Amino acid sequence: MSSTTPSPIKEFEVVNRMIEYFKAAPNVINSADWTLRRSAERFASFTKFGNVAVHSTVKNRSAKVTVYVGSEAVRLKTLNSQQTEIMNNLSKTLASVEEYVKHAPFVRINRTMGNNSEFSPNCNIFVSIQRPEMIRLAYMTWATLFPVKPDGEPKQYIIYIPEWQENERQIVVFPEISATVVLGTDYYGESKKGFLRMAMWNAKQKGMLGLHAGSKILKTKGSDGRIRRYGMLIFGMSGTGKTTHTCHTHGLNGKDEGIEILQDDVVFLKKDGSAYGSERGFYLKTEGLDPVTQPIIYKAATSRSAIFENVMIDYEGNLYFEDDTLTSNGRGIMMREDLSPYISNSINLPPVDEMDGLIVAFITRRHTVVPLAVRLTPEQAAAAFMLGESIETSAGDPKRAGESIREVGTNPFIIGDKSYEGNWFYDFVKRHEGKVCCYQLNTGGLGEIIEKQSNCSKVFKRKVQRVEIPEMSSIIRGIVRGTNTWGKDKYWNFEVPTFVEGVDLSKYSVEKFYDVDDIIKQVSDLRCERVEYIEKFNTLDKAIINAAKTM
Repeated sequence: MSSTTPSPIKEFEVVNRMIEYFKAAPNVINSADWTLRRSAERFASFTKFGNVAVHSTVKNRSAKVTVYVGSEAVRLKTLNSQQTEIMNNLSKTLASVEEYVKHAPFVRINRTMGNNSEFSPNCNIFVSIQRPEMIRLAYMTWATLFPVKPDGEPKQYIIYIPEWQENERQIVVFPEISATVVLGTDYYGESKKGFLRMAMWNAKQKGMLGLHAGSKILKTKGSDGRIRRYGMLIFGMSGTGKTTHTCHTHGLNGKDEGIEILQDDVVFLKKDGSAYGSERGFYLKTEGLDPVTQPIIYKAATSRSAIFENVMIDYEGNLYFEDDTLTSNGRGIMMREDLSPYISNSINLPPVDEMDGLIVAFITRRHTVVPLAVRLTPEQAAAAFMLGESIETSAGDPKRAGESIREVGTNPFIIGDKSYEGNWFYDFVKRHEGKVCCYQLNTGGLGEIIEKQSNCSKVFKRKVQRVEIPEMSSIIRGIVRGTNTWGKDKYWNFEVPTFVEGVDLSKYSVEKFYDVDDIIKQVSDLRCERVEYIEKFNTLDKAIINAAKTM
């Protein structure tokens, strides 16, 4: 980091001073809940379902201009040129922001994340409404979180100025004082992830692990007639199927069977296997939203209380989920209560000992030679957690959408030591070995995009057998019912399904796409990539690194 990096103490003082000013400032409106939707509707379109649709100028998170300020424990180890410039100019920027907040009109929203007596952060957002239509950011934040609990802890703050100069866009995070300053973007995801990012950091200080994962409870009747109740955690990058499979019945429609949806995005895991939920509004990617394969989500997303963001809508209020003219990162907020009757009374996952077990699923969206599903040992599960393999989506970086990426815990919002999180997770799985069962599920498919060079440009030819939602749903149903059969994979050191009721596994035979020598080479190359990546984590348990070497 540059030698001109500002003193965190000085910057903390400026941010804290702004927060104190906001609490009694004459230019800050403490909005009543009932006024928010009405105000937001003035600047929104209405769909044929009676819900509102809004559009932002910025269409995705601004990860490349996000920085963390504070002690060595929270700072990014390496900075790109934009982040370096932000840090070098931070004192000047914050001085300008402090002066600006004394003049611009703001609205304040105070809500609570979570619903438990141990960890329910009190969330305060101050949104500039210099551009009055930005009231939608306050409304969307209000819709996603719970009614305020004045005694909620810790206190978290976001200062949001969307009209800041575009060429100075930046998201400055101060984890150790639970504050974030957002400048120059009007994308709602910066508010949502701003609070969740801080909460995951604060949860870690209390011995919990913040997970970018959905949670649910599944009930099934075994062949012995006994009813079993399993918890489930579903990891996955945005756009890979985490919300889809969190909000799916998996065909568990038999007598005494069913699901209870808890959360779709972030939970806070404790060592006893319980996991606190965070939100009442689920923020989904709308691309491919379909009433046949995703009936629960579609019903909730088309209720009057839903909010659409950057989804194509025509003059008659019709929505076009497959139209990416505006962006491929169309979004929607659906209310948890609109997922009824598939929601539980609580948003919190019970401890492992209060259930028949906990199923942990790492969703990857890959092509080429990655198996459709894998049953993992504790060491392999911890390695899968650290590798976080998937593809980039338009939510993170549209220019890289489709590229292979790795993100520890499939979580782009980890602050601090990532090895700590891997070791914590490994200890958790080992502690509950036999009751916590881990899997990797590939929602992409087999085969790849073949690149060919022509005289003028590159030409891409697809050769992919995609995994459909009902097929992956059948795999999950078989895991819960115990009807899948498993065997050693020919090319990987994994157990893979040899039988899944209702799925023709022969379609996904890797040998249909490549010859044996090519398969062996691709497996070897991918294993080498994994080892090179995971060996960078110097304090990671050696058992996890060794597992990656043989996976």
